[in-house]
Amino acid sequence: MPPQSSMANTDILIPATTLQDVVNRIFLASGCAPTEALRIASHLLGANLAGHDSHGVVRVPRYVEWQEAGFVLAGQQASIISDMGAMVLLDGHFGFGQTVAKQATDLAIERALANGSCIMGLRNAGHIGRVGDYAEMAIAAGLISIHFVNVAGSVLVAPFGGTERRFSTAPFCVGVPLPEGPVLLDFATSFVAEGKVLVASTGGKALPEGALIEPDGRLSTDPHTLYGPYESVGPRNPSLGAGAIRAFGDHKGSGLAMMCELLAGALAGGGTSGPIGARGRISNGMLSIHLSPTHFGDRASFEATARDYVAWVKGCAPASTDAPVLVPGEPEAARRADRLARGVPLPAETWANIAATAHRLGVLVPNDL
Repeated sequence: MPPQSSMANTDILIPATTLQDVVNRIFLASGCAPTEALRIASHLLGANLAGHDSHGVVRVPRYVEWQEAGFVLAGQQASIISDMGAMVLLDGHFGFGQTVAKQATDLAIERALANGSCIMGLRNAGHIGRVGDYAEMAIAAGLISIHFVNVAGSVLVAPFGGTERRFSTAPFCVGVPLPEGPVLLDFATSFVAEGKVLVASTGGKALPEGALIEPDGRLSTDPHTLYGPYESVGPRNPSLGAGAIRAFGDHKGSGLAMMCELLAGALAGGGTSGPIGARGRISNGMLSIHLSPTHFGDRASFEATARDYVAWVKGCAPASTDAPVLVPGEPEAARRADRLARGVPLPAETWANIAATAHRLGVLVPNDL
């Protein structure tokens, strides 16, 4: 089934190569080395291609602001804090998440391929972006991976039954490699990712009903609930809003968010979403489990059983004849193919924000989009 169009009337289509080039040059101008700038640009573009616009290029102005404020640092290397072979803990030293999380994941994959499994903890990483990217790295190596993520120092989400912020958006992700195509589950435990509120605030896709909650308990779809007053082109500061994002799935999402905070934050050692102290910056923590089906048992038997089960699930009678049952990862794959062919849709205000950041750094951008 072709992907559903998510373009709004004010969206513009930008070729993927053009978008990556602009973002790459922005981070070169901000002081990143060529390898790091390209990694950040390709990761952010990859999120947009998968349809996870909340973790895509909309983040560029904020990343640059964080770098200029010293909250995220270019050129960092993740270092090992403790190492027991199949269990390793690393510190990202507040480097760009796209750099240090990749370094940590590369090490975890290497250990899991050698030992059959690896539990990896990462703390003090800059925003690591779309978590599915790291699951895709494991999938490419033939590994299953499970990822719990939190954002230390970031309170955005109200727990079930509450109106005050207590959780970060606390993503959860699982990737399973199969010969016919992977199964990849990747979502924030909040009703929507904060980036989706950011996208909505810059003229993008509107928020679903009940995504946000006001201090008096009223539900909201207005990004001002989270950000307070803001200009159409300019920064968004979630600390200025009086409301919160809601947890998805009522008590179930709220409970999973707490587990992400306890495992990725408290256990990995980078801290939980709160109580907020004098941090001055936010950072991601991640606890990842990598498993080798080859080491675990009979890989061929696993793949055969999994393939049959996936086919059985997909064979379910659809509720709507024009919308077949899909498994996690299929919508992203279809959207990626569509956007590579047609271009990446961006709200005009999102592009204006990126262009303003580029101009401030002396980076030329196409003026014919």
